[in-house]
Amino acid sequence: MPKRMPSVTPSAAEPAAMVTASFRFYEELNDFIAPERRYRDSDLACAARASLKHVIEAVGVPHTEVELILVNGVSVGFEQRVQAGDHVSVYPKFESLDIGPLLRLRRQPLRVTRFVADAHLGGLARLLRMAGFDTLYDNHFADDEIERLADSDSRIVLTRDRALLKRRSITHGCYVHALKPAAQLVEILARLDLTARVRPLSLCLECNTPLRSVTKAQVVDTLPPNVRNGQQRFSTCSVCQRVFWEGSHWQHMHERLALAIAAAAPQEKPA
Repeated sequence: MPKRMPSVTPSAAEPAAMVTASFRFYEELNDFIAPERRYRDSDLACAARASLKHVIEAVGVPHTEVELILVNGVSVGFEQRVQAGDHVSVYPKFESLDIGPLLRLRRQPLRVTRFVADAHLGGLARLLRMAGFDTLYDNHFADDEIERLADSDSRIVLTRDRALLKRRSITHGCYVHALKPAAQLVEILARLDLTARVRPLSLCLECNTPLRSVTKAQVVDTLPPNVRNGQQRFSTCSVCQRVFWEGSHWQHMHERLALAIAAAAPQEKPA
C-alpha cells in the first residue's frame, strides 16, 4: 500500500473539505520530497479546491522546477484543481523527449539566456560570465531584488533556496543541486542544454559587460613590458577599463571551460 503524505490545506484558520489524490514525482524532483515518498505513488490529502501549484509546492517542489503535469494521463496547468481519486504525475525539464504536443508550464521560452544568482552562488556567477552568459550577482542582493530583476529583465533565477523559487512572479528558475562552482557550472550547462552557446571570455568577469577588441596601440601605455613585447591581441571592458590579453591565465580559463563543456555534453547511448 502506498504511504500517505501529510495533508495540505490552504489555511489552518478555516477547515476545508478534503480530497485524496495520488501523486508521483519523477527524476530530480524527488530530491525535494521526503525520502520515503520518492520514486513511488503516494496518497496525499489536500483541500478540495486546492490548485496543483499549491499542492506541489506544499510538498516541497518549487514550481520553477516543474515542466509537465499529467492528471489521469492528461496534460494540465498549475491552475488545475485537485479532484478526489486523481492520479497526478509531475515531471521536471525534459532533455531528450519531445513533449511539444503536451502543455508545457512556461508561457513562453526565454529568447535570451540571462541569469541572476543569489548571494551563495558567487563562484557559479563568475564561471557563467567566463562562459559568456549575462549573469547578475551581488552578495548583497535581497530576495525581493532578485525577484524584481528576474521579472524586469526576464532572467533565470539560480539559487539553492527553495523558498525563493516558490515566489509567484518567478517563472524561470533553477535549484542548483551541486555544491562546488565547477560542478554547478556543469549542472547548469547540461540542464539547460547550453554547451553550444558558450562564448568563452566574451564578458568582463567583474562587470558582466561585453568585452570589445582594441588595437595594441590603443592600450600599449597600460601594458606591462613582458605583455607589450609578447602579445598582439587585446580586449577591454568599457566599464572598469581593464585590459585583457591571451596569456597563461586566459589559456587556463579556456581549458577550464573546455572541461565543463565536455562534462555537460549529452552522452550518446550505445546502439
